[in-house]
Amino acid sequence: MGVEPRAFRRYASLDADPRLPHPGHADSVRAEPAAEQQVREAIKSPDLTVVHLWAPWCSNCQVELKSGGWLKMAKENPKTKFIFVSVWNNGNDGRAMLERFGLTNQANVTIMADPGPRTGDSKIKQFAGLPLSWIPATWVYKGGDLYYALNYGEMRFPLLEQFLADSESEWSHKDEPKLEE
Repeated sequence: MGVEPRAFRRYASLDADPRLPHPGHADSVRAEPAAEQQVREAIKSPDLTVVHLWAPWCSNCQVELKSGGWLKMAKENPKTKFIFVSVWNNGNDGRAMLERFGLTNQANVTIMADPGPRTGDSKIKQFAGLPLSWIPATWVYKGGDLYYALNYGEMRFPLLEQFLADSESEWSHKDEPKLEE
């Protein structure tokens, strides 16, 4: 018996969480940075896009890079866009660390930085309309829809491989009998 991926998949639209002030709204405390605007445009692609929020000082992020999982994912999924957005890092994109692990040479990898600070009241608490409370965080989009949001810490790459495969599948319940209520 296999896992039925879309039975637990959470979809979201490109619209911001209504509980959070939209970056362009009068209640917002900051203008939307260029990196955030670029990510919002990129995730509209009909192809898969993985947005990875990270920082070079984060030990969990370092463990992911050391494992080689991100490089393997980028190489094995050339049609998938991988966007590494360094957050809470005072505008530094972390390119030097990503270069050490071979990611800067991948055609399907884009590197960006949020200009915000690491600590304090100005530290971002949302990105592209989604809450951000922990890094690393990894979000999988297709056609502008959020298919998976993993906000708990280190990525387990077999899980990400499964999520990418499930995101490309045409699986559904349309021909299955319904349960009696």
